[in-house]
Amino acid sequence: MQFSEQWLRTFVDPQLDSAQLGHLLTMAGLEVEEAEPAAPAFSGVVVARIVEADKHPNADKLKLCKVDAGGAELLQIVCGAPNAAAGMKVPCARVGAVLPGDFAIKAAKLRGVESFGMLCSARELGLSEDHGGLYALPDDAPVGADIRDYLGLDDTLFTIKLTPNRADCLSLSGVAREVAAVTGVELRPVAVIPVAPSFEARRGIVLDAPQACPRYCGRILRSVDARARTPEWMVRRLARSGIRAISALVDVTNYVMLELGQPLHAFDNTRLQGAIHVRLPQEGETVLLLNEQTVTPAVDTLLIADESRALALAGIMGGEESGITLDTTEVFLESAFFAPDAIAGRARSYGFSSDASHRFERGVDFELARIAIERATRLILDICGGEAGPVEEAVAADALPARAPVRLRPARARRVLGITLDDQAMLELLRRVHLAVERSGDDFLVTPPSWRFDIEIEEDLIEELARLHGYDNIPAVAPQGSLMMLPRSERSRPVWALRHLVAARGYQEVINFAFVEEAWERDFCANEEPIRLANPIASQLSVMRSSLIGGLIGNLATNRKRQTDRVRVFEIARTFERKADGEPVAGFHQVMKLAALAAGTVVPEQWGEKARNVDFYDVKGDLEALFAPRRLDFERLSHPALHPGRAASVRLDGRSIGILGELHPVWVQRYELGSAPVVFEIELDALLAAEMPACAEISRMPAVTRDLALVVGVEVNAGKVVEVLRAAAPAIVREIELFDVYHGKGIDPDKKSLAFRVSMQDTQRTLEEGEVEAVVTLLVRQAEAVLGARLRGAGD
Repeated sequence: MQFSEQWLRTFVDPQLDSAQLGHLLTMAGLEVEEAEPAAPAFSGVVVARIVEADKHPNADKLKLCKVDAGGAELLQIVCGAPNAAAGMKVPCARVGAVLPGDFAIKAAKLRGVESFGMLCSARELGLSEDHGGLYALPDDAPVGADIRDYLGLDDTLFTIKLTPNRADCLSLSGVAREVAAVTGVELRPVAVIPVAPSFEARRGIVLDAPQACPRYCGRILRSVDARARTPEWMVRRLARSGIRAISALVDVTNYVMLELGQPLHAFDNTRLQGAIHVRLPQEGETVLLLNEQTVTPAVDTLLIADESRALALAGIMGGEESGITLDTTEVFLESAFFAPDAIAGRARSYGFSSDASHRFERGVDFELARIAIERATRLILDICGGEAGPVEEAVAADALPARAPVRLRPARARRVLGITLDDQAMLELLRRVHLAVERSGDDFLVTPPSWRFDIEIEEDLIEELARLHGYDNIPAVAPQGSLMMLPRSERSRPVWALRHLVAARGYQEVINFAFVEEAWERDFCANEEPIRLANPIASQLSVMRSSLIGGLIGNLATNRKRQTDRVRVFEIARTFERKADGEPVAGFHQVMKLAALAAGTVVPEQWGEKARNVDFYDVKGDLEALFAPRRLDFERLSHPALHPGRAASVRLDGRSIGILGELHPVWVQRYELGSAPVVFEIELDALLAAEMPACAEISRMPAVTRDLALVVGVEVNAGKVVEVLRAAAPAIVREIELFDVYHGKGIDPDKKSLAFRVSMQDTQRTLEEGEVEAVVTLLVRQAEAVLGARLRGAGD
């Protein structure tokens, strides 16, 4: 909201300069985004009257003017403005004046004729971009007066950024209330004296939707002159609030909205038929709005209508067919209260916004409608003439907002604020902002006024106390406390340690939105019924993620579009699934997971190693390193996001804890990734668990290794063979690792050869050859018995 400092000071005038006032407003919660002068700096410009305007003797487009600038003698000034005429009052820059841009005015000779000054346009004074002619001043402008004083140009335009809960400050009266409350300076509100009716004509009002519009006031004005000129002071205040003057009747309604905070609307009374109805739309009904847009109102959009047709979108915008024109002589003036829920979001759904809807959807004082219509009536009669009828008011009292008292515990307020503020000081601060306060034992019962929609709970009142006491007056006290070393189990590791481990493998952490595109859930999770957001911040972020993979694919796609081929990213975050007994919210289960993605080359481009794209086994090695010394098992997996045959289920202690694999070629092509990345996603709890460290003697005895080549069916997984061999191995077997897989000559087509290296060692003695051979024989027999394997070469 933008407003003039001079206008504000007509309501409340604290002994503060502009900078101090701006800081005060910001610290009171009305953040000042911008404070700029109403006009650029210039000097030596006065109000002047053109006495004569004759043709220049040596130029067709110039005029030779005799100008009264308040001095003893008339000034001779050559002027090229097309509208320069005798009797006109204009700004005159006398010799010695300095205009914006440090343009100094000197005596000059133009086409052989001396000129002692310059008659100015609005653009030359920096007041607007109008350069079509001289800036015409009102006839009553005092000749010789400094133009800065006359036009009030030594003014500051404040632009404040209001939070949505402070709609009461969308007016000069509201801002002035806050300044008076914070400074303690006397508030001078607008004196509104009811206008006595001159005739008894009324127009009936029917509230067909009282919950949406519980109060509506209307009044007929006759014999008004819509062509009357809006006073200069009103045009100036409107302009400095960012509103362009249109016509006297429209300007008055805008002025009262800025002054009091109550939007109003003026209808041409001769275009109305019968009573005014505040109702919901009928099927197929359309409205032609003042912005020349024809809309078909939604079923929940409130309308203002007469007996024959819809006239306007209530609280949003008036209609063209019932609007006032310069020929209007009879006006029906409207002032109403519309419930915020009935207006919120409606204007945006039609693709526009308005000052009225901006206020009504945030909350307008529901006791203000009659005061505002009286204020607007007086201004219209003073400017446009005419006479007024009585105010017709329809009220659904039971539908007006309730103002329930809020309990404030002074002891809790002191504890939350961290300052010593006695009960009497709290009482005085709360009453400064017109809150009705009563004692209830040791507590206060505080009832907010009709214009405060933001006070509903105790914390709102504590915030008021902090604001009014002054944030600057609340000392910044360093926190103190006794810290105790808490026990930490060695069976778990902190998340930060896990982050360091993943980063050490060359991955960079990312943070993505928890809400994602619905297509990601369908493509990467085969989830046709994701958890949908009731009010998404964007159409492409409409569902909650059940996997972190989609976000990482999005990161990769963004990098690939920026010619970054090698990408390694990871994320630790929450995923969301439907589950009847879910936690912490029933029906929804939240699971913390770690997911990572690797794409591009294994190592950055360098001279020492040949470039090779990352594959399944590279990422498998990274994953195993995160779990070391615990062992992982991997099983073939079919997953919608992953390549068939290049995907595995990750298992720990016999339980599936995640997935690992290369992205499916379909998604590589659809998301324009170029080459397939490899991803894994693991439950975070499994990663945070750790084995207890155990002391083990380091053997000084030599180790013995034997290689076993076992022939098994092609359908037998190598992991299953390792599992069987480890289960049968005696204590002296330290490790069994697969080092070769062979298909081809000498092996049946339905068989494959798996070669394992068996490491054996004892801590007390050197192993004998017989012991080693016995272990090898035991392992071979176990593989034969369980898997139908045979030792390669035996029986070939």
